[in-house]
Amino acid sequence: MTADTDPQAGPAAEPDVVDLLEPAEGVPPLVADRAALTDAAAALASGHGPVAVDAERASGYRYSARAYLVQLRREGAGTFLVDPIACDGDLSVLGEALRGVEWVLHAASQDLACLAEVGMRPDTLFDTELAGRLVGYPRVGLGPLTEHLLGVRLQKGHGAADWSRRPLPEDWLTYAALDVELLVELRDAVAADLDRQGKTAWAEQEFEAVRLAPPPPPRAEPWRRTSGLHKVRRPAALAVVREMWESRDELAATRDIAPGRLLPDAAIVDAALREPARRDELVAMPVFRGRAQRRLADRWWSAIERARGLARSRWPASAPAPDGPPPAHRWGDKDPAAAARLAAARAALAALSERTGTPVENLVTPDVVRRLCWAPPETADAATTAATLLELGARPWQAELAAPLLAEALLVRPETPKDEPQES
Repeated sequence: MTADTDPQAGPAAEPDVVDLLEPAEGVPPLVADRAALTDAAAALASGHGPVAVDAERASGYRYSARAYLVQLRREGAGTFLVDPIACDGDLSVLGEALRGVEWVLHAASQDLACLAEVGMRPDTLFDTELAGRLVGYPRVGLGPLTEHLLGVRLQKGHGAADWSRRPLPEDWLTYAALDVELLVELRDAVAADLDRQGKTAWAEQEFEAVRLAPPPPPRAEPWRRTSGLHKVRRPAALAVVREMWESRDELAATRDIAPGRLLPDAAIVDAALREPARRDELVAMPVFRGRAQRRLADRWWSAIERARGLARSRWPASAPAPDGPPPAHRWGDKDPAAAARLAAARAALAALSERTGTPVENLVTPDVVRRLCWAPPETADAATTAATLLELGARPWQAELAAPLLAEALLVRPETPKDEPQES
């Protein structure tokens, strides 16, 4: 299953670009009650062809990742802007109305979870961003793709807004409606390039993997994602970071506020490094001296005291427990044979990427390549390598395409240093 193609296969010439400032049919009224929601479901069910779907969250503002607006557009039905909050968080009537219909999303993995939370789950999926990566477009954001393939420039400016705000401003609703205005047309243009490059089957397998992907498992030590944690080395100080992070996370979840808006990561790291001896010293530190932080000072100080009261046996380890192979830059010392296999595998995949026009990370994920090269199968032939790739989570098209190349890479041995010349 090869695809030795021109990665930029598509329109012969860049079309003239025009600005799209308003939806063709105007901005529809917000669907904000059960009666309007039922009418929207009936209209969408009577439409034809795929349905464009998008969702707006309030990342950076809210703790939850819930949808605060859902946009849909289908030929013969028009565009609908749905407020899940006003509809009691239940849009399952839309999900039922669209059973068996292909849903078109851009970067679907970002929205599927919040759509499922309100009762909307696709039966089939087309992801324009993921398809664009497989084709090999240099830029796969919704705006750049629409501009490149359709010659239309979308309105920008509100993607990172606080969509939990009510009422939603009119210009935000215009932006939201435009996000689905041309999504089905974009799907058709990208699908044509997939077909020309012989990658339609690749895309179908990728879309299904995204559609069926389970939620990611909870992290064992989520506090270790604190920005700037690399500055904190002593286990006792790491205990302070952990206690403050967990206290902040609990409060953020209760209030549904993004944790960083309660207390920045930099302030947690600063408190762990400065080691204030008293509450007053903590409050005198930058960030903590603000009015909002003074109201929470008892909470942060209690977390610090809890950390300092822990027995040494309960301090966190200096580094997280390993999950999988060590960092690749350490392989040369730990296992030179594995390092040689990885270097050969990366070179082979880079050449394959150049040949197919598909980014290396979409051919086989870096984590799968590392795990394969660190602990290869006993028999390094193409069939066994393909089976191992599938066990590690690769899709069938990836295993079929990459296994012969990776099987050869698994046979590579490290170079033996030449003997030093002997003195006469």
